[in-house]
Amino acid sequence: MKKILAGLMLSALAACAAPSSRPVVPPVQASVEPTVPLPPPPPKGEPQRFAGLDAARLTALAGAPAFTRKDGATEMWRYDAGSCRVFFFFTGTPAKVQHIETMPRGQSAAADPACLSALSMVARPNEKPLAR
Repeated sequence: MKKILAGLMLSALAACAAPSSRPVVPPVQASVEPTVPLPPPPPKGEPQRFAGLDAARLTALAGAPAFTRKDGATEMWRYDAGSCRVFFFFTGTPAKVQHIETMPRGQSAAADPACLSALSMVARPNEKPLAR
């Protein structure tokens, strides 16, 4: 009887060790998406008329923004001025304008002077345009 039990146990173990009849599928490799390089940073230099302004002073100069957004310690205000947009970035305590950009960008700075003049004309239509 012991021989029969031992034979059955060996048969069961041998069945476990038998190769699987399922095909072996190689692991799927994750597809690597192409990377896109970041655009170059905007040129340095902030327009002196707006740099360092607090929110109340900017509102007095340009009116209410068309859009605002707050991300952490930075707040962005967007103004629409004719065919361009002006973006003011506030940081610090108290929050002050630290960076200004326009879309489209200026040739030698992140903020196009013509767009900033257009913003001034939208905010105060009876005023003469800013000198460049």
